[in-house]
Amino acid sequence: MAEENSVDTLWLGADLVTMRDGNYNLIPDGAIAVRDEQIVWIGPRGEMPAFKARKRTEFAGGIITPGLVDCHTHLVFGGDRSQEFEQRLNGVSYAEIAAQGGGILSTVRATRAASQAELVASARWRLQRLLAEGVTTVEIKSGYGLDEESELRMLRAIRQLAESVAADVRATCLAAHGFPPEFKENPQGWVDLICERLLPRVQQQGLADAVDAFCEHLAFSPQQVEQVFRAAQALGLPIKLHAEQLSPLGGAALAARLGALSADHLEYAQESDVQAMAAHGTVAVLLPGAFYLLRETQRPPVELFRRYGVPMALASDANPGTSPALSLRLMLNMGCTLFGMTPQEALAGVTLWGAKALGLEKTHGSLEAGKVANFVHWPLARPAELVYWLGGELPCEVIYRGEAQ
Repeated sequence: MAEENSVDTLWLGADLVTMRDGNYNLIPDGAIAVRDEQIVWIGPRGEMPAFKARKRTEFAGGIITPGLVDCHTHLVFGGDRSQEFEQRLNGVSYAEIAAQGGGILSTVRATRAASQAELVASARWRLQRLLAEGVTTVEIKSGYGLDEESELRMLRAIRQLAESVAADVRATCLAAHGFPPEFKENPQGWVDLICERLLPRVQQQGLADAVDAFCEHLAFSPQQVEQVFRAAQALGLPIKLHAEQLSPLGGAALAARLGALSADHLEYAQESDVQAMAAHGTVAVLLPGAFYLLRETQRPPVELFRRYGVPMALASDANPGTSPALSLRLMLNMGCTLFGMTPQEALAGVTLWGAKALGLEKTHGSLEAGKVANFVHWPLARPAELVYWLGGELPCEVIYRGEAQ
């Protein structure tokens, strides 16, 4: 019995926003006991067993939430596109920028030219901005190499980055992000290379936790996406999809039928897409940063997701072209003000449903016994304040795997 009541750390003196089942499920004046990097007990302080703790932390009020989950980012890349951002605001069209060698291909050139060490260093700076705001789990995609060796280098950079930060980092292979200039006249050749050569190497070297693709009229067709996804599944790799961002192609429904963890963007998702996602347990990942920067007007069908019970995650989509976002907390506000989500839905989107979009909902995303001890203390009165405040780093204490950072 004495051994059962021995824990590494106790965390007391704050209200617990558990996010169990995607709701606040608030525990006033709660307590969390941690042993071996896991939560072993959580509940009201008055009901806490007589634990013997190596370390005890007493907060003076405030709230504790699960560690935040940013389930869709492109943090690893070379260069930046601030010059193009300025050009667009000065009236230069996308077509003109592309004709000058800009757009995604400018990032491809910069990424190909960067060493693995350079990619890790620049990504670490961006990632640290997210971690400072309570992110403890993050997904990072490849997709700016667009040749075999550069894609592998990006994925190795993600794995290396994971070793040097206090966060759980998931790597996603997004080689089907765009068509390389070398395959301009033979786009299907790039699809075949991904399926026949790149993905087997990725799987063999353990470089990715999932495979993604960009299904759009200016990118990969539903047929090409299905080819990539079936190749990924044959290798035992989970799938997820950029879908319905700019046009309705039925990509979300396709992804759902194939068992995708998530379909992301979804501004143009139709009711048939939402029905398929509901039937197959596919999470809707909403990305208000890109919606905002591109000044889109077509909002994702939040009411349909509610009606059919499709979980809604939120993510930064941090990338150099359409969402240079370094604050997941800002995405909480945007999800509410731009997409009509409630504060509770938004917070669930960066905790439990963000974890589910990565296949991690059994271990991450809520404060429950048996889950990884990733959580954040905020000197705030209510969880809605996380959504309410615009800008500025809110003071917080991040606990990663049971240890204060």
